[in-house]
Amino acid sequence: MATLKTFIQDFLDYLEVEKNRSPKTLENYNHYLQRFNEYAIESGHPGLSPASITLPLIRNYRLYLNRVTDNKGEPLKLATQNYHIIALRAFLKFLAKQDIKTLSAEKIELGKSTQRTVDFLEIDEIKSLFDAVPKTNKLQDLRDCAILETLFSTGLRVSELCNLTKEKINLERGEFMVRGKGKKPRIVFLSSEAKSAISLYLKKREDNNEFVFISHGINNNAESLTPRSIQRMIQKYAIKAGIVKKVTPHTLRHSYATDLLINGADIRSVQALLGHSSITTTQVYTHITNKQLKEVHQAFHDKRKH
Repeated sequence: MATLKTFIQDFLDYLEVEKNRSPKTLENYNHYLQRFNEYAIESGHPGLSPASITLPLIRNYRLYLNRVTDNKGEPLKLATQNYHIIALRAFLKFLAKQDIKTLSAEKIELGKSTQRTVDFLEIDEIKSLFDAVPKTNKLQDLRDCAILETLFSTGLRVSELCNLTKEKINLERGEFMVRGKGKKPRIVFLSSEAKSAISLYLKKREDNNEFVFISHGINNNAESLTPRSIQRMIQKYAIKAGIVKKVTPHTLRHSYATDLLINGADIRSVQALLGHSSITTTQVYTHITNKQLKEVHQAFHDKRKH
């Protein structure tokens, strides 16, 4: 008789082949589902089958998740607990599609979490960050300027930026296609400042490396940049600019989305530009623009003459 572990592997194979999920997604789902399987075994269900998954078992598992601590002794955040349940629900839906008798995924509700907030930079902070890059003709300075301009102009994820090759980018048209999460294609657009910065940087380069942004070591060993190296670079300029909040490549992505919304872009367009599969993901930005509501209220409401 097939064990739950076997069904979990079948599910992961399905995600990889038919759903084209990334290796990181597969790793996360495997972690969450193996934790459930281990909990079931430890709680007296060694031969657990899909048909043996019950609501009481799920309730006890959720209590366990709420009480377990991580390697730092901290309890799991509610969002992390929900990731475990999301993976479990996806697994149950997969089993149902295979006509395997099990608990209905719809019977498991997610825990209500507080609204997620995002960190972003105001326009004056963006300007300070960009001004922190030395205005020289050195390769590294030209590269760093081009990276900052590109991130804020396109809202690229840092992994997408690292994987960007010269053949993909069209500086004349100021646009290019990237494949984001799930290898989903989308078009992104460069501002005139970003086009100029990239052009200056690439003209200065004398290597044959295929990547747009590379490292420039002491021995001129040109290699593609890592997300971590870009993170360190951005944080360096943020400190130099006197920005006290933590600034990451994703902060610039948040800033890009926020700037679009504040300046009147509709939520569906921002969803497409960011490459979000669900509008729910994009809606995390809408509360940021609520500060405009007071101005709207003052401008359009209560105009009665006294």
